[in-house]
Amino acid sequence: MEPSMDRLNYHHLLYFYLVAREGSIAKAGKLLRLSEPTISEQIKAFESALGHQLFVRAGRGLRLTEAGQAILPFAERIFTVGAELQDAVRNGRNERTVRLHVGVSGVVPKLIACKLLLPAMRETGARLFCSEDHTERLLAALAIHELDLVVADAPIGPGARIRAYNHVIGESGVTFFAAPGLHARLTAPFPRSLSEVPMLLPAPSTKLRAQLDAWLERQRVRPRIAGEFEDSALMKAFGEQGEGIFPGPTLIESDIQARYGVSVVGRTDRVRETFYAISTERRVTHPAVLAITRAAMVAAG
Repeated sequence: MEPSMDRLNYHHLLYFYLVAREGSIAKAGKLLRLSEPTISEQIKAFESALGHQLFVRAGRGLRLTEAGQAILPFAERIFTVGAELQDAVRNGRNERTVRLHVGVSGVVPKLIACKLLLPAMRETGARLFCSEDHTERLLAALAIHELDLVVADAPIGPGARIRAYNHVIGESGVTFFAAPGLHARLTAPFPRSLSEVPMLLPAPSTKLRAQLDAWLERQRVRPRIAGEFEDSALMKAFGEQGEGIFPGPTLIESDIQARYGVSVVGRTDRVRETFYAISTERRVTHPAVLAITRAAMVAAG
């Protein structure tokens, strides 16, 4: 295709942006209240004007081409700034609101996520938009720039389909907790006190679970597994009811004790939880993300 566009057609750009975000022309059509043929025609006109194909078929939906992936961040910035302009006019403010769209992996404890993200709000006044999902789906949203950041308990690997970068924003040992009634029944010193008692653990698919299993094996400790959880908050809720000893990050030990009314059974630094901010920027420039990474550097000393 030979490019023929002298100036940008923002209607074409909007159709492109919504199709990319929704993953199909049908879904974008519902948002725009336009027929599928109308949007298809406009997308083709946009491709002709740019001189590049922007989408290819992928199953029942569409996938961005390399050119489409290059254009999407610009489209997102343009429409984000437009939304900020509307906010500023509506609220009678001249300053620009910093927005941070964060995806939090479901295996990251909520108290940890809150602690790690607070600097973004407190230091920059950022308006925070948080969603929770499996890491793979969050990374897919990051790839098409629906998210600025993904908070996860594991770094993105070299075989990932998207180009993204890991920034360590927190690290912690592990503390074991028990409700008062269960804690009172423990007589042996830690970690032998964990043997033959009910224990609540993260799901087998999590990185933390693999570390805990290996550590328990090295200690020759055989707890009775009473429950396995993908949601750490649900695990703590069962622990609060005395259904088993459960692990949590030492970093938020006092918060867990205060919120769930539990006592510390013991601690280990041999099991380490590391938390990552995953972004598409190697060198962070987003002011709210910078606040998060700076706070992590200060905490690490």
